[in-house]
Formats: sequence, structure tokens, C-alpha cells
Amino acid sequence: MIRGKTIAFLVAPEGVEQVELSEPWRAVELAGGTPRLVSIRPGRVQAFNHLDKADTFPVDMTVDDVSAAEFDGLVLPGGVANPDMLRTEPKAVRFAKGFFENGKPVAAICHAPWTLIEADVVRGRTLTSWPSLQTDLRNAGAEWVDQEVMIDTDGPNTLVTSRKPDDLKAFCQAALDAFSE
Repeated sequence: MIRGKTIAFLVAPEGVEQVELSEPWRAVELAGGTPRLVSIRPGRVQAFNHLDKADTFPVDMTVDDVSAAEFDGLVLPGGVANPDMLRTEPKAVRFAKGFFENGKPVAAICHAPWTLIEADVVRGRTLTSWPSLQTDLRNAGAEWVDQEVMIDTDGPNTLVTSRKPDDLKAFCQAALDAFSE
């Protein structure tokens, strides 16, 4: 249980893979935690089911108004466009990096490690991701593995990563375990 803990979900205004946002969000709620949607702009974010528009979700706060110190953990959902946009926004990159600097758990799925590469926090860590990111991760100093979920504790925080939506059950459980510590 993570009752009393607040978990940030960092997403771009457009391009997040809906199931990679909604399933971990629901898992946090069911475990008694409070999820908060953080983005680079206020308003609503447009989620996608692969390449098709899906639902929109209201932004709770922007990276301009918060810091990692205010949260107990971070979830970085994937989708190709979502982390690609986030990694070009210095405030979003600093926000994500703040969780590593504060020793707080981070859970990233699919293409989300692109944001972590930009934050320069994967060096010496072992991660999994969507397979097309393996060269990017290796070039950034990480070890890439092809498995359902990877839990790396060889750094300042616990880092949970998974490859794709099919891994969500294991990803959500590992993230909740990390957030409960």
C-alpha cells in the first residue's frame, strides 16, 4: 500500500500512450496513493492508442509550478511522441532528474527512457525499454536487457523499467513496490 503518497505522472501535452498512463494511474489509486498529472503546459493532454487519438486528461500542475521534492515517486509513461517532446523541454528534464537527485523511485515504460537519457541519469544503470531504444541507452552508458520488468537499485534511487503495454501488470506491481519503500 502507498496510502498517503503522491506520485507524479509526467507527460507531454500530446502523444502519451493511453494505457501506459491509465493502468499505472489506476494501480496507484487502488493502492491508496494519489496520482497527479504533471505536464509542460496547463489544460488537457491528448492520449493516443498507438497512432490514433484516444481520451484527454486534465493536467493537475505544470513543471513550472512543482519540484520532485513535492512527490514520493515518478511514473514516465511511453508513447513515441510523448518522451520525444519531453526530452526537448529543459524544465521537464530537470523535473525528472530531480527524482534521482532526491533518491526517489522512478518507473518508466516503453519509450519513456528517452527523457532519462536526456537527464543523464542512466549511466551505470540496467534498464529495459521498447527495443528500438537499446542503442540509445547503451550509448548513454546504460546496460539494456530484454525482459518484462527491470528493477535497478544500483544508483541513488530505485529505477523500474518495462518494454511495452504487454508488460503493464509486472510494471505496475514493481512500481508500487518501489513507491512503498
